[in-house]
Amino acid sequence: MKKAIFWLFLAVFFATPAAGQNDSVLIQSAVPDSAYRSFRLFEDDSLLEISLRFDLSTYFRTKPKKDYLQANITFHLSETDSLSRDIRLKTRGIFRNSWCVFAPIELNFKKTDFGYADLNSISKLKLVTQCGSGTINEEYLLKEYLAYKLFNVLTDTSFRVRLLAINYIDTEKKRKPIRHYGIFLEPLDMLAARTNSVPVKSTTLTQKNIFPRIMDRMAIFNYMIGNYDWSVPGQHNVKILKPLTLDPTAFAVAVPYDFDWTGLVDPSYAVPIEETGLKSVRERLFTGVCRSREVYLKDLETFSAEKDEFYRLINEFPYLGQRARRDMTMYLDGFFNRLGGRNYLVDDLLETCKNF
Repeated sequence: MKKAIFWLFLAVFFATPAAGQNDSVLIQSAVPDSAYRSFRLFEDDSLLEISLRFDLSTYFRTKPKKDYLQANITFHLSETDSLSRDIRLKTRGIFRNSWCVFAPIELNFKKTDFGYADLNSISKLKLVTQCGSGTINEEYLLKEYLAYKLFNVLTDTSFRVRLLAINYIDTEKKRKPIRHYGIFLEPLDMLAARTNSVPVKSTTLTQKNIFPRIMDRMAIFNYMIGNYDWSVPGQHNVKILKPLTLDPTAFAVAVPYDFDWTGLVDPSYAVPIEETGLKSVRERLFTGVCRSREVYLKDLETFSAEKDEFYRLINEFPYLGQRARRDMTMYLDGFFNRLGGRNYLVDDLLETCKNF
């Protein structure tokens, strides 16, 4: 009798979840499996085709930055399968918003159920657009995409990107469909979550507040690609993250973005401001914090180690023509050639570095 009661007790015990222990299992079983699927938006390097349907005439004419336009986005998953949802969009940016025919776009995914956990977690998504139609504007966009990929080689604490083939379709049927390349830029909160950090809103920080090794890496990378258009104070083309730590005085992390105004991309509209003394964005200007020669030499070892990967990424990129790829590698040659021999590159860094 005692044995029968014992086995009955075990059967009931294991059949009944302990309070506060297996609740998550019960909750998961009540949620569709699709909610936990990943679209792998920023974990896949393949070209993603999408279609955006909205009022193109209003977009071109008014470039709305406050009021959203109603839109529909379709992710073309294969030749026979697609995912379509209603969303909203508006334009964003400053210079490219006023200069480019196709202003940069912000997609609003709020309250949109895509059936994928990573897509559902996105509230707003930045879309980098081609400035206009034609081969030269395609090249600018693709070169900027590669600039992001080059920085990804150096660190995971960088914005991930996804290359797009976009079909723009006018809902008013007044314009023919337009097909361009584009770039999805990883949302800042997604970057922060995967790097166990939080965004910092302060605009008074300087390069002295950033982890020295990380600050040097970013500054030298910007020098390598010919980018002077950035600043930690004010967070101009830089986002600041703070690692989740109990130490409130811990250093922060700087993450660069927006690489169109660079010597590597070399768009026709990029003209150096007078204060730099540069005649062309193809000229390099180092604006990082001053370090010793020994520190710079140590910093540059990382770049030397990744040189082959930089060149491989460019040379094996299938969407950019040979002439444009050659232009990019020749521009990087100007950086790496000064790393050899007596390493004149360190002299360049020491000449224009800043004491903050």
